[in-house]
Amino acid sequence: MEKFLTVDDLKVHFPTPDGVVKATDGLSFGLDRGKTLGIVGESGSGKSVSSSAILGLHRGTSARVSGSIRLDGTDLLAISNQEMRRLRGKDVAMIFQDPLSALHPYYSVGNQIAEAYRVHHAVSRKEARTRVVDMLARVGIPQPDRRYDAYPHQFSGGMRQRAMIAMSLINDPSLIIADEPTTALDVTVQAQILDLLQDLQNEFNTAVIIITHDLGVVAEMADDVLVMYAGRAVEYGPVTEVLTHPEMPYTWGLLSSVPDVTADTSKRMVPIPGNPPSLLNPPPGCPFNPRCVHRHKVPGDLCRTELPALIPGNRGEDHLKRCHLSNPEMIYETEVVPQFDPALAEER
Repeated sequence: MEKFLTVDDLKVHFPTPDGVVKATDGLSFGLDRGKTLGIVGESGSGKSVSSSAILGLHRGTSARVSGSIRLDGTDLLAISNQEMRRLRGKDVAMIFQDPLSALHPYYSVGNQIAEAYRVHHAVSRKEARTRVVDMLARVGIPQPDRRYDAYPHQFSGGMRQRAMIAMSLINDPSLIIADEPTTALDVTVQAQILDLLQDLQNEFNTAVIIITHDLGVVAEMADDVLVMYAGRAVEYGPVTEVLTHPEMPYTWGLLSSVPDVTADTSKRMVPIPGNPPSLLNPPPGCPFNPRCVHRHKVPGDLCRTELPALIPGNRGEDHLKRCHLSNPEMIYETEVVPQFDPALAEER
């Protein structure tokens, strides 16, 4: 049975005077109603570009978009601009990374949310205000009737993010894309925002894509996780499986780079060497091979000559990995884990 959202072989390429930037190159994933997909990866890996394609934000630009994006059976790449405008904000909504930039400074927060509601519903200003005040209250903004007339600069960072969530939920969308929804917020507000998203998801049975650098957020919220590198998926599967038994060296690097907050002095933060590749001229073979310390374990120099396919790993059909290593689990257990967490290695 087809997923509620199905992205198949999505490519988003940007022509430039220096060549074609392949920001997303053959990306595929699926998502059901009421479920959460976490997308992780370094900056420039294609996370936000792929999500913008779902919203149709590349239309009217120089971007070359191909593949298929099906939402509840509708191919979003095949519909007209007018149909896309009807869907955007109503069926598909996005919580942008920086609410201060996403909200217009010259208009009150309430009027901006009301506009997003009135575009898709034939209601009066009074009815729209009532709906917005109710939504502001539901996302935890105090005195919502007074806050309706406040401007973005009069809101704190956490309240602006809550206002953005209210705007995205005002039309009861079936899919929400949250692009770094807790960036620049302190940890207590982060926890409140994530709890709010989960509560509203349970209430509306909404499908959620959360784009983040924080693997802790993914572990807490997501049902599945998609690890991206150089515009491609390099590991994909159930979040518990991927985070506890990763089979791709890049995922190992992300896990090793997470700082420990338990004051366990035996744990070390091991950074990934080097820098992400240029999407204008990616390296041949596996794009991660220049930074991978395990490439010498693959016979025939395949890492430098052949792009690995995204195939099921050693632990089941649902866990996909893009790597030539034949025994990744053993390498992870015997070499990677002891390096960044000796105590965990002893337990295993």
